[in-house]
Amino acid sequence: MVKAIGKWPWKGLYSLAAAFGFVLIIWGYGLSTSDSFDLYVSPLWLHRLALLVLLPVFVLLLAAYFPGRIKKVTRHPMLLAICLWAGGHLLANGSLVNVILFGSFLAWALADRISVQNRQPRQIPEAPSSRFNDLIVLVLGLGLYIIFLFWLHHFLIGVSPF
Repeated sequence: MVKAIGKWPWKGLYSLAAAFGFVLIIWGYGLSTSDSFDLYVSPLWLHRLALLVLLPVFVLLLAAYFPGRIKKVTRHPMLLAICLWAGGHLLANGSLVNVILFGSFLAWALADRISVQNRQPRQIPEAPSSRFNDLIVLVLGLGLYIIFLFWLHHFLIGVSPF
């Protein structure tokens, strides 16, 4: 397709399709939550544990684009972030719709993390390498976590983490 329509038109179409798929996931999740039933009920301490599991998620997401020690040690920080995000949500949410949504993301991220070992590495756009990248990632990632925890999660998702 890239040869047929060009690199940037293809990226635009691909981005539109991805955004449409993301909107469908959110829409479908919203429609299904009212009809869902609990497969399990998490005790309060698992909710608190989930908050700890989710703590490094934004740091890892940013580390994917800011090369430093965090990226080097984790090798695939975005996939690890998705695993932690999905796993943390599974600790706290036991309804059928949550298990399907977060379980699917967890299964995909684990499968991708395994399969990436057998693929040729691709060059992805990232910030220039710097010894300060880890500090930038930690400060911005933890700041985003706090903002999301105390304000954005309720604003965007409609559910307070507390």
